[in-house]
Amino acid sequence: MTKVRERAEVDGVQDRRDPETDRVVALPNPARKPRRYGGALLGAGALLLLIGGLGIGGWRHHQAELDAAATAQRIKNFVPEVRVAAVRDSGSKITVSLPATTTAFEAANIFARTSGYIEKRYVDIGDRVKAGDLLADITAPELDHQIAQAKATLAQNEATLQQTQASRDLADVTNTRDSKLVTQGWLTLQQGDNDRLTLKAQQAAVGVAQSNIAAQEAQIRVLEQEKTYQRVVAPFDGVITQRNIDNGSLVQSQSTFMFTLMHYDVMRTQLYVPQDAAFGIAPGVDAVVHVPEIPNRTFPGTVTRIASALQPGSRTLLTEVDVPNPDGALSPGIYCTVELFIPRKTPSMIIPADAVVFDENGQHVAVVENGTVHLQKIVVARDFGTQVEVHDGVKPGDQVILNPMVNLTEGSKVVVRKT
Repeated sequence: MTKVRERAEVDGVQDRRDPETDRVVALPNPARKPRRYGGALLGAGALLLLIGGLGIGGWRHHQAELDAAATAQRIKNFVPEVRVAAVRDSGSKITVSLPATTTAFEAANIFARTSGYIEKRYVDIGDRVKAGDLLADITAPELDHQIAQAKATLAQNEATLQQTQASRDLADVTNTRDSKLVTQGWLTLQQGDNDRLTLKAQQAAVGVAQSNIAAQEAQIRVLEQEKTYQRVVAPFDGVITQRNIDNGSLVQSQSTFMFTLMHYDVMRTQLYVPQDAAFGIAPGVDAVVHVPEIPNRTFPGTVTRIASALQPGSRTLLTEVDVPNPDGALSPGIYCTVELFIPRKTPSMIIPADAVVFDENGQHVAVVENGTVHLQKIVVARDFGTQVEVHDGVKPGDQVILNPMVNLTEGSKVVVRKT
C-alpha cells in the first residue's frame, strides 16, 4: 500500500478509496504541476497561420492584378455614348440688345429777349402748341419811348443831310464859277484853292450825314425787333415741359428762362454700341425699342445718326435711333432697351455653351466625325450664356459633343446617342 502511494505521488496522483468497492483509486494531484508540452504546439500553430496569411495575401494580390488588367482592358475597349448638337450658321445679321435713353427730337429753352413784365401768359406745362403760337406777351412802355426817340433823331439826321447837301451844291457851283475866273486872272489862286477845298469838305459832310442816318435806322430796327420779342411765340411744334414765369413776372433780356418746349412726335433714342458690333452699324439699320413699363408693345425705328468715332474710354460708338411717336406713348428721358439688327461683316457659327472645353490648351470643342473624336480649337466672338458665337474651328453642320468627358482625346471612339 505504501508503494502504491509513493508511486502515485511520483506520478502526480492521489489515492482514494472507493467506499462501495473498497478499492483504492488513483486521482490527479493538484499540487503536482504537469509537464510543458503545449509551447511547441503553439509555435507550430502560429507558424502555420503566418504561412497561411501570406498565401492568402499573395493570392488576393494576384487576383487584384488580374481584376485591374481586366478593368483596363474593358476601359480600353469601352466606347462611350455621347450627346451631340449641330453647329449652325449665325445668319446674316447680328442682333444686339443695348440699354438706351429717349430724348426729344427737338428741345429748346425759351428765354426773354426783351426786358419788361409778363402781361399775359397763354400756356402751361403739358400744353401742346404749334409753331408760331403765342406763349406770352411782355409789356415794356419804355421801349416804345426809345423807339419814338430814335425816330425823332432819325428825322433830325435826315434834315441835317438835306442842309449839308445844299451846302455841298453851293460849294460846287462856287468852285465851278471861280475856277474859270482864276484861269482868266480875275481871282487869286488862293481864292481858287478855298473854293475847291470847301467843296470837298461839304461832300464829306454829306457822307457823314448819310452814315448817321443809316446808323439811326439800324438802331430803330433793333428797337423794333425788341418790340417783336414782346410777343413770345413757339419756334416749332411741341409740348411745354417747363414753365418759370407767370402773369406780372419781371423778365430780363437774355437772362430770364421762361419755358422749355420739346418736340417728340419723333423720339431721338441714344445708345452706345460696343466695338465688336460697331463696325456693322450705319444709318438705315433697323432697330426695335422695348420699354419695361410697356411690355406688350414694341416701337420700331431706324438708325439715323452715328458719331463715326468710338469713345476712347469705353470703346463704344454713340448711335441715335429715330422712333416715330405719333401718339405720344414715349416720353423724353425714358430708360429702354434697343435691339439692333446689324449686318454681319464676317461669317460666324453658333454652338451650345455646353460644348466648349477650356483647359491648358485653350478653348476647343470635340467634333464627332464617323464615330471618331476630333478636338478643334475655336475663337469665341460673343457669349450669349447658353450659346456662344465662334469664328474659327468649326463649320455649319458639324456635330459637337455636349458636356464632353475629361478623358476624351484626339481619335477616341464614341457612339452618338439617338434622341
